Amino acid sequence: MAAARPATKVATQAAKPFASIPGPRALPFIGSCLQYRIPGNHGKEQYHLALGDLYRQYGPLVKEVMGTKAVVHVFHPDDIRTVYKVEGKWPVIPPLQETTAMYREQKDMSLGLGNTNGEEWYRLRSNCQQRMLRPKEVSHHLPSVDSIAGEMVGRLEGLRGQGGQVESLREEVGRWSLENAASLVYDKRMGWDEEWGRMMVSNNATIFRLSGDLKLSLPLYKTFPSLSPKWRTLIEAEDRFYSSAIQLTDEAILRLKAAVEEDRLGPDQFHFLSYLLSRPALSLKDVTTLCLSLFTDGLSTTTPTVLFNLHCLAAWPEVQEKVHAEVEEQVRDGAPITTATLANLPYLKAFVKETFRLWPNGTEVSRYCEQDLTLSGHHVPAGTHLDLNPSVHFQDPDIFPEPSRHSPERWLRGGSAAAIHPYILTPFGHGTRMCAGRRFAEQDLYVLLARVVKRFRLRYSGCAGMGQTYHTLLWPDRQLAVSFHDR
Repeated sequence: MAAARPATKVATQAAKPFASIPGPRALPFIGSCLQYRIPGNHGKEQYHLALGDLYRQYGPLVKEVMGTKAVVHVFHPDDIRTVYKVEGKWPVIPPLQETTAMYREQKDMSLGLGNTNGEEWYRLRSNCQQRMLRPKEVSHHLPSVDSIAGEMVGRLEGLRGQGGQVESLREEVGRWSLENAASLVYDKRMGWDEEWGRMMVSNNATIFRLSGDLKLSLPLYKTFPSLSPKWRTLIEAEDRFYSSAIQLTDEAILRLKAAVEEDRLGPDQFHFLSYLLSRPALSLKDVTTLCLSLFTDGLSTTTPTVLFNLHCLAAWPEVQEKVHAEVEEQVRDGAPITTATLANLPYLKAFVKETFRLWPNGTEVSRYCEQDLTLSGHHVPAGTHLDLNPSVHFQDPDIFPEPSRHSPERWLRGGSAAAIHPYILTPFGHGTRMCAGRRFAEQDLYVLLARVVKRFRLRYSGCAGMGQTYHTLLWPDRQLAVSFHDR
């Protein structure tokens, strides 16, 4: 863990001691991981539901020991705000996937933008944020995003089976994400390469599934990695996935250099990569790190988000029709989607936000506490691993009336959003370490949903409700019961 920076301490007088924070029983070396194997408890793939159990049983602040490491779950939004409010210039975070951090260290790779800390993180972030966070820079890629969304719609149309279902929907959404990421980062279209796309999506799914599994398992793989079949399988998937991504990065840099040397670099080519290579503060290894971070992260986070949104469109037809009416008014037949178009889609954006509430794609935002804090009346010392878990409130009827109903109106002007605590629903995080790819992800998502709902009427064809499964992030627990029908 990175050392916490010295800071002015928040008053902790009269706070209860850290040792008094309640939580499940922990055994030596293995911590509390056995609770995920006890019949009647939620298992590892239901970790998000287990968090709800912890909140209901122990209260707003819970200490859980995973292996030999204490993690404090922070549930109350006021406490979450306190954590964010005292963050310094470079907040310190634990890795989302400890297994991937171990893998990268073994391979002498950078931990990536999302897992790097301290001044090194700040240097990387400050040298790429102009291209990643400024709306004008993000909109530069909008024509490509719209083109790929159109291709995705065409693929869905062609892949529909009897009844309008697409059996390979999860894979197709993953490949759509890869097409966007390759175009953005490497100025390259992958041409919906079936063999390559299936390999990348499959290995990425294996990485996230096993990372989540090992996080909540006996930590033997850390001491005896060669004896763990799951660890070996994970390493093999990481090798295949990252070797392909690194090859794409190297090839893109060579193509860019060749275009410069031969004086044939167009003004719209390599918009992202050429900017990184022009930054004196970034080495070639830094550029590779940033490219890999942006290329790989989108596949992991955007894919389940798209699937949840498609499910909600199908499961709430009256909401879908409102989304469609707005899209139909703003997106003319044969016309491109522009920044002005996206600015005039408030209902679609509210729909996406409400989907994040009903179907969050993650369980927590993690931090190392930078200074002593008082959270829910308890002293929490600097250096403590904190998991901020606001999602336990997403189904609270006192906060969200009729919580099981998909109601985008909550988030529109004049709705109830003004009364909702601002630190309850922050799907991209908050503050300095908010997701660096947020604007790209939102743009990709809005454009795809607009194109899909303009072309298709989605119908829910399932007889049972869909749940979620924990694979580091949250995914649908079954194939989507969604069918696509001509409008």
